[in-house]
Amino acid sequence: MKLDIHTAVITIVALLSVLAAYGIWAGIRSIRKARTLKFFRMRRDRMVVGWRMLFLSVIFIVVALLTQRFAEPIAYRYFPPTITPQHTSTITQTPTISVTPTITLTPSITPTPSVSDTPTITPTPHVPLLVEDLFLSTTTPNPAAVFSSLQFANALDEDFLPIDPSIVFQNPVGHIYAQFTYDKMTPGAQWSALWYYGTELVYYETSPWDGGTGGIGYSDWNPEPYLWLAGEYEVQIFVGLSWKTSGRFTVEGQPPTAAPSLTPSPTRTSTGTLAPPPTLRPTDTRMPSQTPSPRPTFFTPTPTRANTHAPTFTNTPITPSATHAPTITSAP
Repeated sequence: MKLDIHTAVITIVALLSVLAAYGIWAGIRSIRKARTLKFFRMRRDRMVVGWRMLFLSVIFIVVALLTQRFAEPIAYRYFPPTITPQHTSTITQTPTISVTPTITLTPSITPTPSVSDTPTITPTPHVPLLVEDLFLSTTTPNPAAVFSSLQFANALDEDFLPIDPSIVFQNPVGHIYAQFTYDKMTPGAQWSALWYYGTELVYYETSPWDGGTGGIGYSDWNPEPYLWLAGEYEVQIFVGLSWKTSGRFTVEGQPPTAAPSLTPSPTRTSTGTLAPPPTLRPTDTRMPSQTPSPRPTFFTPTPTRANTHAPTFTNTPITPSATHAPTITSAP
Protein backbone atom coordinates (compact mmCIF):
# COMPACT_ATOMS: atom_id res chain seq x y z
CA MET A 1 0.00 0.00 0.00
CA LYS A 2 1.52 3.31 -1.13
CA LEU A 3 0.88 6.46 0.87
CA ASP A 4 1.39 9.94 -0.46
CA ILE A 5 2.90 12.74 1.59
CA HIS A 6 -0.46 14.24 2.47
CA THR A 7 -1.77 10.94 3.85
CA ALA A 8 1.47 10.35 5.77
CA VAL A 9 1.23 13.75 7.44
CA ILE A 10 -2.35 13.12 8.49
CA THR A 11 -1.36 9.72 9.90
CA ILE A 12 1.49 11.22 11.94
CA VAL A 13 -0.74 13.95 13.32
CA ALA A 14 -3.35 11.36 14.32
CA LEU A 15 -0.78 9.22 16.13
CA LEU A 16 0.66 12.21 17.97
CA SER A 17 -2.84 13.23 19.01
CA VAL A 18 -3.52 9.75 20.40
CA LEU A 19 -0.23 9.77 22.32
CA ALA A 20 -0.97 13.21 23.71
CA ALA A 21 -4.42 12.16 24.85
CA TYR A 22 -3.03 9.02 26.50
CA GLY A 23 -0.27 11.02 28.22
CA ILE A 24 -2.77 13.50 29.64
CA TRP A 25 -4.97 10.69 30.92
CA ALA A 26 -2.05 8.74 32.44
CA GLY A 27 -0.50 11.85 34.00
CA ILE A 28 -3.70 12.97 35.69
CA ARG A 29 -4.33 9.42 36.90
CA SER A 30 -0.80 9.16 38.33
CA ILE A 31 -1.10 12.48 40.17
CA ARG A 32 -4.43 11.49 41.69
CA LYS A 33 -3.04 8.18 42.93
CA ALA A 34 0.02 9.93 44.37
CA ARG A 35 -2.20 12.02 46.62
CA THR A 36 -3.59 8.87 48.21
CA LEU A 37 -0.16 7.45 49.18
CA LYS A 38 1.02 7.90 52.77
CA PHE A 39 4.75 7.54 52.17
CA PHE A 40 6.48 10.69 51.04
CA ARG A 41 9.00 9.12 48.65
CA MET A 42 6.43 6.97 46.88
CA ARG A 43 4.05 9.92 46.65
CA ARG A 44 6.81 12.12 45.24
CA ASP A 45 7.89 9.52 42.67
CA ARG A 46 4.32 9.03 41.53
CA MET A 47 3.81 12.80 41.28
CA VAL A 48 6.99 13.16 39.19
CA VAL A 49 5.79 10.44 36.81
CA GLY A 50 2.44 12.16 36.43
CA TRP A 51 3.93 15.56 35.67
CA ARG A 52 6.33 14.00 33.19
CA MET A 53 3.44 12.41 31.35
CA LEU A 54 1.66 15.76 31.18
CA PHE A 55 4.81 17.47 29.93
CA LEU A 56 5.27 14.83 27.19
CA SER A 57 1.64 15.28 26.19
CA VAL A 58 2.20 19.00 25.71
CA ILE A 59 5.24 18.22 23.54
CA PHE A 60 3.19 15.77 21.46
CA ILE A 61 0.51 18.42 20.92
CA VAL A 62 3.06 21.02 19.83
CA VAL A 63 4.76 18.56 17.46
CA ALA A 64 1.38 17.56 16.00
CA LEU A 65 0.49 21.19 15.29
CA LEU A 66 3.86 21.90 13.69
CA THR A 67 3.64 18.73 11.61
CA GLN A 68 0.20 19.62 10.32
CA ARG A 69 1.29 23.15 9.44
CA PHE A 70 4.81 22.79 8.04
CA ALA A 71 5.57 19.12 7.36
CA GLU A 72 3.85 18.84 3.99
CA PRO A 73 5.41 21.96 2.34
CA ILE A 74 8.86 20.97 3.62
CA ALA A 75 8.44 17.40 2.41
CA TYR A 76 7.55 18.59 -1.09
CA ARG A 77 10.84 20.47 -1.27
CA TYR A 78 12.91 17.34 -0.70
CA PHE A 79 10.50 14.81 -2.16
CA PRO A 80 8.88 16.45 -5.19
CA PRO A 81 5.50 15.02 -6.11
CA THR A 82 5.89 12.06 -8.38
CA ILE A 83 2.64 11.68 -10.14
CA THR A 84 2.34 8.86 -12.58
CA PRO A 85 0.89 10.37 -15.71
CA GLN A 86 1.59 7.00 -17.29
CA HIS A 87 -1.62 5.83 -15.66
CA THR A 88 -3.42 8.27 -17.85
CA SER A 89 -2.36 6.09 -20.73
CA THR A 90 -5.79 4.60 -20.23
CA ILE A 91 -6.91 7.59 -22.23
CA THR A 92 -4.80 6.36 -25.11
CA GLN A 93 -6.57 3.05 -24.73
CA THR A 94 -9.71 4.72 -25.99
CA PRO A 95 -8.64 4.00 -29.59
CA THR A 96 -9.42 0.38 -28.73
CA ILE A 97 -13.04 1.44 -29.01
CA SER A 98 -12.51 2.31 -32.65
CA VAL A 99 -10.45 -0.84 -33.13
CA THR A 100 -13.21 -3.03 -31.78
CA PRO A 101 -15.46 -3.58 -34.81
CA THR A 102 -16.71 -6.52 -32.77
CA ILE A 103 -19.46 -4.19 -31.65
CA THR A 104 -20.99 -4.63 -35.07
CA LEU A 105 -20.69 -8.38 -34.70
CA THR A 106 -22.19 -8.49 -31.25
CA PRO A 107 -25.06 -6.03 -30.91
CA SER A 108 -25.21 -7.07 -27.25
CA ILE A 109 -22.14 -4.85 -26.71
CA THR A 110 -24.13 -1.73 -27.49
CA PRO A 111 -25.76 -1.56 -24.04
CA THR A 112 -22.34 -1.71 -22.34
CA PRO A 113 -21.80 1.69 -20.70
CA SER A 114 -18.04 1.32 -21.02
CA VAL A 115 -18.16 2.66 -24.56
CA SER A 116 -20.37 5.59 -23.59
CA ASP A 117 -18.26 6.40 -20.55
CA THR A 118 -14.98 6.81 -22.38
CA PRO A 119 -15.95 10.01 -24.24
CA THR A 120 -16.33 11.74 -20.86
CA ILE A 121 -12.59 11.27 -20.38
CA THR A 122 -12.11 13.77 -23.21
CA PRO A 123 -9.64 11.43 -24.98
CA THR A 124 -6.27 13.01 -25.65
CA PRO A 125 -6.87 16.36 -23.91
CA HIS A 126 -5.71 19.24 -26.06
CA VAL A 127 -5.57 23.02 -25.95
CA PRO A 128 -8.35 24.59 -28.07
CA LEU A 129 -7.27 26.96 -30.82
CA LEU A 130 -9.13 29.74 -29.01
CA VAL A 131 -6.70 29.41 -26.09
CA GLU A 132 -3.65 28.57 -28.17
CA ASP A 133 -3.99 31.85 -30.08
CA LEU A 134 -3.54 33.70 -26.76
CA PHE A 135 -0.11 32.21 -26.03
CA LEU A 136 2.48 34.91 -25.32
CA SER A 137 5.53 33.00 -24.06
CA THR A 138 8.40 32.03 -26.32
CA THR A 139 10.12 29.97 -23.59
CA THR A 140 10.34 26.26 -24.32
CA PRO A 141 8.65 24.34 -21.47
CA ASN A 142 10.41 21.49 -19.72
CA PRO A 143 8.85 18.21 -20.89
CA ALA A 144 9.88 16.62 -17.57
CA ALA A 145 7.66 18.97 -15.54
CA VAL A 146 5.26 17.06 -13.28
CA PHE A 147 2.02 18.01 -11.54
CA SER A 148 0.15 16.25 -8.77
CA SER A 149 -3.53 15.41 -8.84
CA LEU A 150 -5.92 18.31 -8.29
CA GLN A 151 -7.66 19.01 -4.97
CA PHE A 152 -10.80 21.16 -4.98
CA ALA A 153 -11.92 23.45 -2.17
CA ASN A 154 -13.77 26.71 -1.58
CA ALA A 155 -10.77 28.30 0.14
CA LEU A 156 -7.02 27.94 0.72
CA ASP A 157 -5.10 28.64 3.89
CA GLU A 158 -2.08 30.94 4.12
CA ASP A 159 0.17 28.08 2.93
CA PHE A 160 -2.03 27.57 -0.16
CA LEU A 161 -3.31 24.24 1.16
CA PRO A 162 -6.99 23.43 0.51
CA ILE A 163 -9.40 23.84 3.40
CA ASP A 164 -11.86 20.91 3.60
CA PRO A 165 -11.13 19.57 0.08
CA SER A 166 -14.00 17.78 -1.61
CA ILE A 167 -15.22 16.57 -4.98
CA VAL A 168 -18.91 17.33 -4.35
CA PHE A 169 -20.20 20.87 -3.81
CA GLN A 170 -23.71 22.08 -3.11
CA ASN A 171 -25.21 25.18 -4.70
CA PRO A 172 -24.61 28.01 -4.17
CA VAL A 173 -21.01 27.03 -4.81
CA GLY A 174 -19.17 30.35 -4.90
CA HIS A 175 -15.38 30.36 -5.31
CA ILE A 176 -13.59 27.08 -6.17
CA TYR A 177 -9.83 26.49 -6.14
CA ALA A 178 -8.06 23.67 -8.01
CA GLN A 179 -4.86 23.22 -5.97
CA PHE A 180 -1.83 21.21 -7.07
CA THR A 181 1.87 20.71 -6.43
CA TYR A 182 4.47 20.85 -9.19
CA ASP A 183 8.15 20.33 -9.89
CA LYS A 184 10.69 20.91 -12.67
CA MET A 185 8.78 23.84 -14.12
CA THR A 186 10.53 26.39 -16.36
CA PRO A 187 9.84 30.02 -15.38
CA GLY A 188 8.29 31.93 -18.27
CA ALA A 189 6.87 28.83 -19.98
CA GLN A 190 3.25 29.05 -21.10
CA TRP A 191 0.77 27.19 -18.89
CA SER A 192 -3.01 26.92 -19.14
CA ALA A 193 -5.94 25.78 -17.00
CA LEU A 194 -9.15 24.75 -18.76
CA TRP A 195 -12.47 24.38 -16.89
CA TYR A 196 -15.04 22.19 -18.60
CA TYR A 197 -18.69 21.66 -17.81
CA GLY A 198 -19.25 18.33 -19.49
CA THR A 199 -17.65 18.92 -22.90
CA GLU A 200 -18.24 22.68 -22.90
CA LEU A 201 -15.32 25.00 -22.10
CA VAL A 202 -16.75 27.45 -19.57
CA TYR A 203 -13.57 29.12 -18.28
CA TYR A 204 -9.85 29.19 -19.00
CA GLU A 205 -6.68 31.02 -18.02
CA THR A 206 -3.35 31.01 -19.83
CA SER A 207 -0.19 33.00 -19.15
CA PRO A 208 3.59 32.66 -18.84
CA TRP A 209 4.57 30.77 -15.66
CA ASP A 210 5.55 33.30 -12.96
CA GLY A 211 6.26 30.81 -10.17
CA GLY A 212 9.31 28.80 -9.18
CA THR A 213 10.56 25.45 -10.40
CA GLY A 214 8.69 23.56 -7.69
CA GLY A 215 6.09 24.17 -5.01
CA ILE A 216 2.34 24.66 -4.71
CA GLY A 217 0.02 26.34 -7.21
CA TYR A 218 -3.64 26.64 -8.03
CA SER A 219 -6.22 27.72 -10.56
CA ASP A 220 -9.48 29.26 -9.42
CA TRP A 221 -12.86 30.28 -10.82
CA ASN A 222 -15.36 32.60 -9.16
CA PRO A 223 -18.25 33.17 -11.58
CA GLU A 224 -21.71 34.54 -10.87
CA PRO A 225 -23.62 32.08 -8.64
CA TYR A 226 -26.21 31.27 -11.30
CA LEU A 227 -23.46 30.00 -13.65
CA TRP A 228 -22.73 26.98 -11.42
CA LEU A 229 -25.01 24.51 -13.19
CA ALA A 230 -25.56 21.13 -11.60
CA GLY A 231 -23.39 18.43 -13.14
CA GLU A 232 -19.80 17.27 -13.51
CA TYR A 233 -16.89 19.64 -14.06
CA GLU A 234 -13.34 18.87 -15.14
CA VAL A 235 -10.18 20.99 -14.83
CA GLN A 236 -7.23 20.26 -17.15
CA ILE A 237 -3.72 21.64 -16.68
CA PHE A 238 -1.36 22.12 -19.65
CA VAL A 239 2.25 23.25 -19.94
CA GLY A 240 2.64 24.54 -23.44
CA LEU A 241 0.56 22.11 -25.47
CA SER A 242 1.34 19.14 -23.22
CA TRP A 243 -1.35 17.86 -20.88
CA LYS A 244 -0.08 17.36 -17.33
CA THR A 245 -2.97 16.57 -14.99
CA SER A 246 -6.72 16.92 -14.55
CA GLY A 247 -9.37 16.50 -11.90
CA ARG A 248 -13.14 16.36 -11.60
CA PHE A 249 -15.76 17.54 -9.17
CA THR A 250 -19.55 17.56 -9.08
CA VAL A 251 -21.99 20.38 -8.37
CA GLU A 252 -25.36 19.38 -6.93
CA GLY A 253 -28.55 21.36 -6.51
CA GLN A 254 -30.12 24.07 -8.59
CA PRO A 255 -28.16 27.31 -8.89
CA PRO A 256 -29.73 30.56 -7.70
CA THR A 257 -31.57 32.40 -10.42
CA ALA A 258 -29.97 35.50 -11.85
CA ALA A 259 -31.57 38.81 -10.95
CA PRO A 260 -33.13 39.89 -14.25
CA SER A 261 -34.13 43.27 -12.87
CA LEU A 262 -30.57 44.46 -13.26
CA THR A 263 -30.33 43.83 -16.98
CA PRO A 264 -33.33 45.98 -18.04
CA SER A 265 -31.79 48.97 -16.25
CA PRO A 266 -29.37 49.61 -19.09
CA THR A 267 -32.37 49.94 -21.40
CA ARG A 268 -33.30 53.04 -19.45
CA THR A 269 -30.20 54.63 -20.83
CA SER A 270 -31.70 54.03 -24.22
CA THR A 271 -33.83 57.10 -23.49
CA GLY A 272 -30.68 58.89 -24.40
CA THR A 273 -31.29 57.72 -27.93
CA LEU A 274 -33.81 60.55 -28.10
CA ALA A 275 -30.73 62.60 -28.84
CA PRO A 276 -30.96 61.61 -32.51
CA PRO A 277 -33.50 64.43 -33.10
CA PRO A 278 -30.46 66.68 -33.50
CA THR A 279 -29.76 64.51 -36.53
CA LEU A 280 -32.61 66.45 -38.11
CA ARG A 281 -29.97 69.05 -38.76
CA PRO A 282 -29.09 67.23 -41.94
CA THR A 283 -32.20 68.90 -43.27
CA ASP A 284 -29.83 71.84 -43.62
CA THR A 285 -28.65 70.00 -46.67
CA ARG A 286 -31.35 71.95 -48.40
CA MET A 287 -28.58 74.46 -48.80
CA PRO A 288 -27.70 72.70 -52.00
CA SER A 289 -30.86 74.37 -53.28
CA GLN A 290 -28.61 77.38 -53.58
CA THR A 291 -26.92 75.53 -56.39
CA PRO A 292 -28.88 77.74 -58.72
CA SER A 293 -25.41 79.16 -59.08
CA PRO A 294 -26.09 78.47 -62.75
CA ARG A 295 -27.54 82.04 -62.55
CA PRO A 296 -24.38 83.24 -64.27
CA THR A 297 -25.93 81.74 -67.37
CA PHE A 298 -28.06 84.89 -67.46
CA PHE A 299 -24.96 86.73 -68.52
CA THR A 300 -24.61 84.60 -71.63
CA PRO A 301 -27.43 86.29 -73.47
CA THR A 302 -25.77 89.73 -73.04
CA PRO A 303 -22.96 89.01 -75.45
CA THR A 304 -25.54 88.20 -78.11
CA ARG A 305 -27.00 91.63 -77.67
CA ALA A 306 -23.60 93.22 -78.16
CA ASN A 307 -23.11 91.27 -81.35
CA THR A 308 -26.37 92.47 -82.77
CA HIS A 309 -25.23 96.08 -82.48
CA ALA A 310 -22.04 95.34 -84.34
CA PRO A 311 -23.79 94.61 -87.65
CA THR A 312 -25.18 98.18 -87.68
CA PHE A 313 -21.79 99.39 -88.79
CA THR A 314 -22.16 97.45 -91.99
CA ASN A 315 -24.10 100.41 -93.36
CA THR A 316 -20.75 102.02 -94.28
CA PRO A 317 -20.79 100.33 -97.68
CA ILE A 318 -22.40 103.58 -98.87
CA THR A 319 -18.87 104.71 -99.64
CA PRO A 320 -19.01 103.05 -103.09
CA SER A 321 -20.56 106.35 -104.31
CA ALA A 322 -17.03 107.53 -104.71
CA THR A 323 -16.90 105.49 -107.90
CA HIS A 324 -18.31 108.52 -109.75
CA ALA A 325 -14.74 109.78 -110.13
CA PRO A 326 -14.27 107.93 -113.43
CA THR A 327 -16.46 110.50 -115.09
CA ILE A 328 -13.44 112.81 -115.18
CA THR A 329 -11.85 110.71 -117.94
CA SER A 330 -14.29 112.14 -120.50
CA ALA A 331 -12.26 115.41 -120.72
CA PRO A 332 -10.12 114.30 -123.72
